[in-house]
Amino acid sequence: MGAVLVAGAGLGLTACAAPARGPAKAAGMVAPGPSATPSASPPPPPAPSPPPVPVPPALTKVQLPPGVLTNLPTADPVLAWTVDDGSDSEVVRLYIDFARTSGTRLTFFLNGCYPGWTEHAGLLRPLVASGQVQLANHTWSHADLTRLGDAGIVAELQRNHDFIVSTYGVDPRPYYRPPYGYRNARTDAAAASIGYTSPVMWYGSLADSGLRTEQEILGLAHQWFLPAHIVIGHLNFLPVTRVFPQLRQLITDRGLTAVTLDDVFRR
Repeated sequence: MGAVLVAGAGLGLTACAAPARGPAKAAGMVAPGPSATPSASPPPPPAPSPPPVPVPPALTKVQLPPGVLTNLPTADPVLAWTVDDGSDSEVVRLYIDFARTSGTRLTFFLNGCYPGWTEHAGLLRPLVASGQVQLANHTWSHADLTRLGDAGIVAELQRNHDFIVSTYGVDPRPYYRPPYGYRNARTDAAAASIGYTSPVMWYGSLADSGLRTEQEILGLAHQWFLPAHIVIGHLNFLPVTRVFPQLRQLITDRGLTAVTLDDVFRR
């Protein structure tokens, strides 16, 4: 069709031309240039709020009692949120980030055999150094201590102890948690022979050593996040990381303060 129009009379070609997009310029007029004033730049986005500075709670520390710990012997509205294992490296990272951004005080009972404790040591060290996160011994490989001889018990705890000291620069004694909660007088004595005199059990659990739904975890938190409770969670599966805000809000709504064991006890 374009070829036919080109071959036609000049009037036809003019009729098919695109209309002018603005008023025709008079002879000798110069079109105005762009404004010399630059458009205003949008304001920069606000800087993110810095993480809260961890401040130890104002508690009167009590003498660490002998024997097994299952709760906190204090009338203060405090909760010990303790977290075990570390088999999922991403969950370890997310727990560290939650502690860093929220200021929540936690006690990690770690197994050094899991690579996340080495991979994310750089993120965790400042929190350990400040005392916001406390590290405690959960054996090197999550071994059932009741199935080991005395030398095996000592070897499991000592290897994990050496890992914590060399990686994080802190001595986790006297606190340890026997895997699965399996312990007896013999295992206690073997652990005590190298300074692990305080087996730490719990008075409530998020039951997430295996895979749980977010709603199951929240339901258990509502049941067990109470004053003077030692509550156990795990760094093994992602669902708990998706409800961190709700868990933190529950602690706040109940007027509780999350504390480490060292916040409560004099060693």
